Amino acid sequence: MKWVIGFGRFWYDFIVGDSVILAIGGVALLALGYGLAQIGATEVAQVVLPLAAVGTLIASLPLLRRQ
Repeated sequence: MKWVIGFGRFWYDFIVGDSVILAIGGVALLALGYGLAQIGATEVAQVVLPLAAVGTLIASLPLLRRQ
């Protein structure tokens, strides 16, 4: 059982690391990109995805969050 708990902790630390916002934003960007690709909106994806990625990075900056 210790191995399973250690394995789960490793993947949590690997994916989430220091910023939960980046982890959630990354998954949301993948889902958004997949959704846009499925409906055939490649031109929209070329504009929206980079802006959303920059927005996610800005939202994860510790200087902008109240702690």
